[in-house]
Amino acid sequence: MTPIQAASLPLALAGRDLIAQAKTGSGKTAAFALSLLARLNPRRFAVQALVLCPTRELADQVAQEVRRLARGAENIKVLTLCGGSPMRPQISSLEHGAHVVVGTPGRIMDHLQRASLDLAALDTLVLDEADRMLDMGFFEDMVTVAKACPKERQTLLFSATFPEGIAALSRQFLREPERIELLEQHEEGKIRQRFYEVSNDQRLAAVALLLRHYRPVSTLAFCNTRQQCRDLVQLLRSEGFVALALHGELEQRERDQVLVQFANRSCSVLVATDVAARGLDIDQLEAVINVDVTPDTEVHVHRIGRTGRVDQAGWAFSLVSSNQKGRVANIEKALGFDCEWHSLDELKGSLTKSGSPQPMLPPMVTLLILGGRKEKIRPGDVLGALTGEAGYSKEQIGKINVTDTCTYVAVERSIAQEALRRLSAGKLKGRKVKVHLLKDLTA
Repeated sequence: MTPIQAASLPLALAGRDLIAQAKTGSGKTAAFALSLLARLNPRRFAVQALVLCPTRELADQVAQEVRRLARGAENIKVLTLCGGSPMRPQISSLEHGAHVVVGTPGRIMDHLQRASLDLAALDTLVLDEADRMLDMGFFEDMVTVAKACPKERQTLLFSATFPEGIAALSRQFLREPERIELLEQHEEGKIRQRFYEVSNDQRLAAVALLLRHYRPVSTLAFCNTRQQCRDLVQLLRSEGFVALALHGELEQRERDQVLVQFANRSCSVLVATDVAARGLDIDQLEAVINVDVTPDTEVHVHRIGRTGRVDQAGWAFSLVSSNQKGRVANIEKALGFDCEWHSLDELKGSLTKSGSPQPMLPPMVTLLILGGRKEKIRPGDVLGALTGEAGYSKEQIGKINVTDTCTYVAVERSIAQEALRRLSAGKLKGRKVKVHLLKDLTA
């Protein structure tokens, strides 16, 4: 078990309310999923567990994990209720019954107001990434949803940080909760941190210089503002990098496409704000770049913890202007180590586009198939079409993401055009499908 599972599962299985500190990727989903599944009565076709998540993609991840863990039990129905999808199919699914509902606060509120969601049989309420829901302004929504649940229930609250709002939530509707606080620590040597002093007008160009020198396949760059995100993406694209932005102004469809392309290694650099990147769990992330040093030490630790996962090492680079050195001193004090300073002059290449080496293109390209779960398409169908008649090896095919209306499949860059042609010419589930190439977003 992971540390959060070992600490929380015995208490949760004993029926205690919990406030637990746990970051994305720590195994917390399995911790609360196993607990709520243990309390379920599969023969009672009513909503017995509700998991509130800040975003649609996190809700999808949680629902997928609950379904995976429930496979060995009787037929347990897990339903996802999020904004960005039509209400009518959700209402119809609720009429047919569900055991577990995973959703975002706004859409859960909509269903409660329409009386399409009945929580009278609820045994377990989970608030996942509660601090992010607070950041997004969902405090009142969370209180309203909690008040709609039976008083005799178990409440499990998971949060990466403990802002004042968490204490306010716990006072309102948790019963003598146990608090589990596991200080986030990174294994010695797994994350190699380097700090570079820059002037403000060097900052964005320095990101391109770092990418050219270290040449990571996949990089997450953190900005403190949305405007800085936009400016950095524009600069990186002009320098030939495949870069995408993740911030609060994106529509849900755009956000989904950005996350799919970054997760399947079709995009080299994801530029994001802290709020937009919360809940993001990406495998094989070689580097994190702090374009600005955050004033919050806990946020810094959370940022760099996205790399160096499991058995992999990772780089964490921080660009520091002279007026931000006090923030670095706070990081050193909190983490108990001396920061390793380097000069931009050590890096190969130039801060300008002129004469610089060609940036590394991502290894994969994403194909978009117009057809998804509604057309009964499964990942195995797509893999079969590409490895069967099309003749590609499974190693040439990357992640396959099936949504309600479309399917994303990553293929090696060298076969992208031919794979597009063959899928378009062939059939999927016995019928023709339209396939598009999601273009590299470079200049």
